Amino acid sequence: MNYRVIDKEKYYRKGVFRHFSEDCKCSTSMTARIDVTDLVEFSKKKDRKFYINFLYVLSKVLNSRDDYKMGYLWQTQELICYDTINPTQYVFHEDTETCTPVYTTYYSDYETFYKNALTDVEMAKKTREYMLDMENHPNWFDASYISWLSYDSFNVELPDGYLFFAPIVNWGRYRKENDRLVMPVSVRLNHAIADGYLVAKVFKLLEEEMKYFCKN
Repeated sequence: MNYRVIDKEKYYRKGVFRHFSEDCKCSTSMTARIDVTDLVEFSKKKDRKFYINFLYVLSKVLNSRDDYKMGYLWQTQELICYDTINPTQYVFHEDTETCTPVYTTYYSDYETFYKNALTDVEMAKKTREYMLDMENHPNWFDASYISWLSYDSFNVELPDGYLFFAPIVNWGRYRKENDRLVMPVSVRLNHAIADGYLVAKVFKLLEEEMKYFCKN
């Protein structure tokens, strides 16, 4: 885990950061449907799991901008930016109707990421423990698939006393609309380090990266 400390006085969002880290601690979230038709077809053609392919694309997108890799060390009141952030995915157990968090390391190399993510899921299926360990995984972001519903909106409410900056991303079932497959995706970020533009940018980057991924 490597990071660099951000000089708050030189931070390009200095004024916004001060306001939403001191005066009005809150988060900002957005839900939108994205076109996943090509990624679904690609996954079927290559006999790969769509879920892990999307997880890879999502991880790559969130690692593409420093804005999505921010952290806050409340003990020293330092604003930091991690070199890399990794996805915390979840395995649902039908028998207990509970989830097990799965810490998967992000690799820019697709084959390495896919293999490791698949292994992590299979290992998690063997346990029923929750095992969430955020203290020892500070540069992990939440990536949760809500497989039971193609929803219209989704909110994650957090008390922001400690300024939790890691992205929280949820997505639901895709469904057909006008002969295309669209999937609801929800993105939550702390308002101190992101505004509507930066949240909306995640969706734009996802669509761009999926096109690139399927062509290459």
